[in-house]
Amino acid sequence: MKASQTLATNLQMVLTDLIELQLQGKQAHWNIVGPNFRDLHLQLDELVAATRAFADETAERMRALHALPDGRSATIAAGTRLEPFPEGLTSTKDAVKLVTKRLERAVQTMRDVHDEVDKEDPTTADLLHEFIARLEQLAWMINAETMTAGASVSEPTQD
Repeated sequence: MKASQTLATNLQMVLTDLIELQLQGKQAHWNIVGPNFRDLHLQLDELVAATRAFADETAERMRALHALPDGRSATIAAGTRLEPFPEGLTSTKDAVKLVTKRLERAVQTMRDVHDEVDKEDPTTADLLHEFIARLEQLAWMINAETMTAGASVSEPTQD
């Protein structure tokens, strides 16, 4: 099977956000400070490992479909749908919010392209399902760092 331009473009959008999420996860990992530092530091490594693997799977799937993945830094910077991560030290509490928001944005990109991907290539849509499930799990686990018992399930606590 050869990917249409639409499929290639959709997969490039996913790839771009995954690479950016990996980079931002590492930026947060290096610069977080505060309570629960070690736990969040380790969770961010899990995030980076997952997004790195997902980016590689996406790019390799693109090649299997005769599409050309573009992971160059200029392409990622110009094409990502994620907001830039702030520079400097970031409190663990702020990092949780920032990273969770970016995880949710990357998942939204996958959801936005899903139906078009599924229509052309259900096998590739299956990959998106796996990525979405794991990234949503990571968002839940990272977000739980700032929640307290009795807090709304859908919203982190506001300390």
